[in-house]
Amino acid sequence: MQSNLYESDFYAWTLEQAKLLKAGDFGHLDIAHLVEEIEALGRQERQELKNRLGVLIGHLLKWEYQPERRSKSWRVTIQMQRREIKDLLEENPSLQSYLTKAIAKAYLAGLDLVCLETPLDYPDLPPTCPYTLEQLLDPDFPRDLYPTE
Repeated sequence: MQSNLYESDFYAWTLEQAKLLKAGDFGHLDIAHLVEEIEALGRQERQELKNRLGVLIGHLLKWEYQPERRSKSWRVTIQMQRREIKDLLEENPSLQSYLTKAIAKAYLAGLDLVCLETPLDYPDLPPTCPYTLEQLLDPDFPRDLYPTE
C-alpha cells in the first residue's frame, strides 16, 4: 500500500509517513523509501552549496575579467550568494568537509556561466579556481567590490 502511495501521490505518502512516525507506529513505515528520501535530502544540501558557489565564482570571475562591465547587479549577486552560503554552512556544519570538493566542482559551473554570459571563453580563464575559500567567503573581497566615496 505505502509503496503504491509513494509512486502515485508522494505528498500523501509523506503525510502518512509523518503520521506513523508521530504515532510511533514504526512497523508500518515504508523504511526503504524513507531511507531513499533522507539520503536525497542530504544530496540536495550538497547540491545547493555547489550551485551557490558556482554562481558566486562565476560573478567573481566576471568582476575580475570584465572590469568595464561591472554592475550593481553583479555586486549584489556576489553578496547574496555569500550570505546564502554562510547560512547553509551554519545550518549544516558537516558540509564544511565537502567545501574543497564543492569549490572544484562549482568552478566548472562558474566557468560555464562566464562563457555563456560574456564574450570570454574557457581559454581566457584560469583552468582551476583562482580564489581561496577565505576569499570566496570574505564579504570585502575583492577590495574594489564597493565603490569608494
